[in-house]
Amino acid sequence: MSASGITRRTFAGGAAFLALAATARAQGFAGLEEKADGFALVVPGRAFSFPADHGPHPEFRIEWWYVTANLRDAAGTAYGAQWTLFRQALRPGPLLEGWATQQVWMAHAAVTGVDAHHTAETFARGGVGQANVEAAPFRAFIDAWQMRALDGFDTDRIAPLELTASSSDFSYALRLTADRPLVLQGDGGFSKKSEREQASYYYSQPFFKVTGEVAVDGKPVTVTGLAWMDREWSSQPLASDQSGWDWFALHLDGGEKLMLYRMRHADDRHYASGNFISPEGKATSLATAEIAMTPKGTTEIAGRRIPTAWHVAIPRLNLAIDCTPLNPKSWMGTAFAYWEGPISFAGSHRGVGYLELTGY
Repeated sequence: MSASGITRRTFAGGAAFLALAATARAQGFAGLEEKADGFALVVPGRAFSFPADHGPHPEFRIEWWYVTANLRDAAGTAYGAQWTLFRQALRPGPLLEGWATQQVWMAHAAVTGVDAHHTAETFARGGVGQANVEAAPFRAFIDAWQMRALDGFDTDRIAPLELTASSSDFSYALRLTADRPLVLQGDGGFSKKSEREQASYYYSQPFFKVTGEVAVDGKPVTVTGLAWMDREWSSQPLASDQSGWDWFALHLDGGEKLMLYRMRHADDRHYASGNFISPEGKATSLATAEIAMTPKGTTEIAGRRIPTAWHVAIPRLNLAIDCTPLNPKSWMGTAFAYWEGPISFAGSHRGVGYLELTGY
């Protein structure tokens, strides 16, 4: 520690935070709706390659590695766990090394129970060893939080993995296994976000099974459950008239998986998309006209009314379900605030999943 009380690491983390926060204030949610001049563009027909695409893509403005887990302890008590690592390029151009890098990293972790939602957030500058993603052997980390490959790692399944995070009041250590390959979302991994040029590259591992331990206020419990990983990168995933999105990742009791999102437009002509995945891993794309996502109840959080209860109907699948949050107060009061938490659903189908709501 220097006489001023600032170390290089503290300065770097603070600089990354200030740069990222300033960008967000000036451009909206991490500038996702800003023109992508100078950054790489998302176009159809990409040939995905693993393990390379498990690693970062610094020529694009933003990307994330995102895991959500629906868990239960031996008594049947439900929990949720979230682990997310974001990379953002503050400006386009060749990747700079060391302290000159334009890459900054942000991570969120959370543990949710029926009575409490615990969150943590951390920032780091890229290029100096504080945060990065290494494609082979796979390792995504920011400080002590990490998601790393274990022995027997299969790049086409991105499994098995160890997932760890901790804060002052919670921690978890989870092992993720999968017996199905990754699923490309959209059209072969090209995921449209509007009827215009907005799109991302997007793939998922929705078939994770989880074992491990969650601790809250120093009290550990052994848990098992299901998890979903999303990998996405883009340079402009939102249009200027889109305020945010409503996203579902659902584990149906029959072994099927369902991903849905709705990009909200100012004129209420929202753009929706989805993917129904069979227990064997076969994906069926769903178009806007096939998906009805209707808010049915709201929760007041941080001076906002958040739609935390939903009805989802997809007649093509004979699906009509009502979704209920485990904890309606699952507010991520981070630098870029949003709602994220575990849900259950019932109706024509039953199961559990995760809901994310941004831009409210």
